[in-house]
Amino acid sequence: MLVSHSAGLAAEAVRLVRGIAGDDVPVAAAGGTADGGLGSSVEVIEKAVRSVDDGDGVVLIPDIGSSVLNARLLADEGKAVVVDVPFLEGAIAAAVTAGAGETLAEVVAAAEEARTHRKF
Repeated sequence: MLVSHSAGLAAEAVRLVRGIAGDDVPVAAAGGTADGGLGSSVEVIEKAVRSVDDGDGVVLIPDIGSSVLNARLLADEGKAVVVDVPFLEGAIAAAVTAGAGETLAEVVAAAEEARTHRKF
């Protein structure tokens, strides 16, 4: 799940992730405030978590600042894990791994591994 200050950024990131990992991968955008402004909202994040939580847990990937803080408010060991990873690379790695049917721990590990991948 992608948590961003911008609804547009989060939605486009989800579109990219689905384009790579497939449309069947449960991924959601939680961007902006409830009234559509820039910022982050616990309520928006919580709603997005519910939309993708199939009982196996959810990985939350925030962008910066209050998105991190608000995502961490929803952290619940074994159910909702906030990871400190590159926004797009981590999301793609997590989605591909989740799409392969791996466990929450394996999805978290794949997202975290994205931090070490160099572009060149």
